[in-house]
Amino acid sequence: MSHVGVPRRTARKRRSLALLTTGVLTLPVLAGCSSDDGGGSTGVAAPQDIAVTARNLVAAGGTVNWAIDAMPTTLNVFQADANSSTTRITGALLPTLFPLDAEGGPQLDPDYLESAKVVEREPRQVVLYRINPQAVWSDGRGIGASDFVAQWRALNGKDSAFWTARNAGYERIEKIERGADDQEVRVTFAKPYADWRSLFSPLYPKEVTGSPGAFNDGARTTLKATAGPFQLGGVDTAKGEVILVRNPRWWGGRAKLDSLVFRAVKPQDRTEALTEGKVDVADIDAAAAHRIVQAADDKGGNGQPIAQGPGSGSGTGPAAALRSWAEAHGSDEEAAAAAQAAREKNRAAAEAYAAEQGKLRAYAVRKSLEPAYTQLALNGESGPLADERVRRAVARALNRQELVDTVLKPLGLPATPLGSHLALAGQPAYKDNSGALGGQDTEEAQALLADAGWTREGAVKKPDGAKAGSEVEKKGAKKKDDTSGKDDKAASSEKPGKTGSGDDNKPGDSDRVGNVPQVLAPAPAAALHSAALLRQAGYLAETGTTEDAAQDQRPGGAAGAYAPAGTAAPAQAPDGRRGPLGKDGKALSLRFVLPAGPGAEPLRAVGDKIAAMLDSVGIGTAITKVSDDSYFQDHIASGDYDLALYSWPATAYPATDDRPIFAKPVPATDGSLLVEQNYTRVGTDHIDQLFEQAVSELDEGTARDLMKKADARIWAAAGSIPLYQRPQLVATDRKLANIGAFGFGTPHYQDIGFKQPQPAGAPANKKK
Repeated sequence: MSHVGVPRRTARKRRSLALLTTGVLTLPVLAGCSSDDGGGSTGVAAPQDIAVTARNLVAAGGTVNWAIDAMPTTLNVFQADANSSTTRITGALLPTLFPLDAEGGPQLDPDYLESAKVVEREPRQVVLYRINPQAVWSDGRGIGASDFVAQWRALNGKDSAFWTARNAGYERIEKIERGADDQEVRVTFAKPYADWRSLFSPLYPKEVTGSPGAFNDGARTTLKATAGPFQLGGVDTAKGEVILVRNPRWWGGRAKLDSLVFRAVKPQDRTEALTEGKVDVADIDAAAAHRIVQAADDKGGNGQPIAQGPGSGSGTGPAAALRSWAEAHGSDEEAAAAAQAAREKNRAAAEAYAAEQGKLRAYAVRKSLEPAYTQLALNGESGPLADERVRRAVARALNRQELVDTVLKPLGLPATPLGSHLALAGQPAYKDNSGALGGQDTEEAQALLADAGWTREGAVKKPDGAKAGSEVEKKGAKKKDDTSGKDDKAASSEKPGKTGSGDDNKPGDSDRVGNVPQVLAPAPAAALHSAALLRQAGYLAETGTTEDAAQDQRPGGAAGAYAPAGTAAPAQAPDGRRGPLGKDGKALSLRFVLPAGPGAEPLRAVGDKIAAMLDSVGIGTAITKVSDDSYFQDHIASGDYDLALYSWPATAYPATDDRPIFAKPVPATDGSLLVEQNYTRVGTDHIDQLFEQAVSELDEGTARDLMKKADARIWAAAGSIPLYQRPQLVATDRKLANIGAFGFGTPHYQDIGFKQPQPAGAPANKKK
């Protein structure tokens, strides 16, 4: 639940954060919560868990206090310093024309639009919006074409006076015109744009987007007008509260709540806030969830801890209890006083714990899968991971199922390794493309390392003048040894062909993902047949590209996923162990950077498991723990790491949102790399081309197929290895309805409220 957020800059602000995953959740299956089989089938998503209740069974009135990580620094989601709180709050205040459903797909919201569709494709794409004539801003003015025009001009990137974080999609618009009336908006695109539904969400009034001053500063702590079921009641920075009140001009279903208060509560303080009644809804971690479930089950005796320490006077065996009593009542007055103080302290702690447990019984734990996935990132800019074979070896050393089982099975959530970078299980665009790289295979991982020149013999430094040993060492010596890490970044940046960004422009190597070209023996007929099947599945380029002509093709992998036929894995040592690998006397060791904060223990546990898996194939890891505050900006974004764990949010618009994450880095004039948000520094021209084709393809099926091909390419490049979709745990007051773990879905704020009291004598409606 805890995470460190990082602005995505050019990406859509709805997905404005890169997240630090919390990793392992050591929690028993949560009783009283809906769940799927822990081994959920491929492509099956966890359902929402939001206590769905019909509106007529929800009482009118009341206030809900909802915990957020921090106060929003701005209420303008299009600014660089907008955070997750900005997105959550504005969701209840402003129009979202195409909110996401439970499967992560955009659906037209009839409260705002009567219709929206592409009415022309040639010579220009034209989208015609028909606004609900009842839709009005909170000041009484109707939502109309002028609001669309003002937002387009603010976000299209042509006027630098507007401090915008991104302009994706808006820069493709040629003009916006009023239609038959002010509720009809005609948008003409200069270039086709498949993700047009992503635009104008949220939609701001022209009073906010009409001038740089209003856009940059006027919407930081207030909004001149809103158009949602709630309106802004006030922002209290001192108390850390944003107060929303029911919008009297809302034309849709009347909001059930009188007010909705978003309160800043640090993740580590959520349990205390719940027991003190300061919040009714809060994202929580595994420890808090365990306590709530334990309280509901009344384990440990009336909510008390299951085990008590010595000297507590309770929960101990007869001998320990007798010894504690003797110490507290013995003749040694000093020892007796200390023992009595310890007993009182423990008794008071037990009573306080029991009281807290009693209060926690008022809450339920709602669980689903968060629309975000955790990945292992491999920095391909320099060092050993600049060689695609080493990256692929790392990937093939991982038992992803073991990692997923550790995180998700204890929660009873679908525990299938994620198979896509561009969609999550349950989304229409989801397809497991991990076969483009291949599954866990120790022998193959070691063969790839041997082909790259990393051998057990190479780890031993030879005396000066000594001759190279094995043929593999000779082969490795001919390749540039780029293992000096960060010190070599400047040099590799000046030579883009020698970095993980690839040099896709060289003849005969149209889609290189590393700095080592592959020239292997032609594939036999059976392998060529396998290549045809892989190409048909989208794992390989179309027939005729040179990259497929000289690769060892086998079922289950794309070009380069396997070492050349006949490459042997390093021999075992006499004691049966493989031993460390090296090259020219340098051991193969990767710097694994992880956050050091108290909320990141589960993440570090996942990192330890990965390190052990890599060690089994001869890849050493040096785990470096850094502060949470510096983890992303000073290490991930700057490229000061070899391996790292962090998460990306999901999206319904991968052609737009995910392009900057996987775009091929390009050299800047100062010799550095322009990476956008591709913090692995691994990319290819072909991947870029597939994204560009998809974002311009108006046929949804064809666009999805292009994204699936791009995902297979991303897998083959082995810069990012998806592990699992993050679990989502939310504590909610048991009396609340239509709120909890939303998963992909957008909350219906107007339906949130307290369940109506049941008539006397009616059967209890047991809450899950």
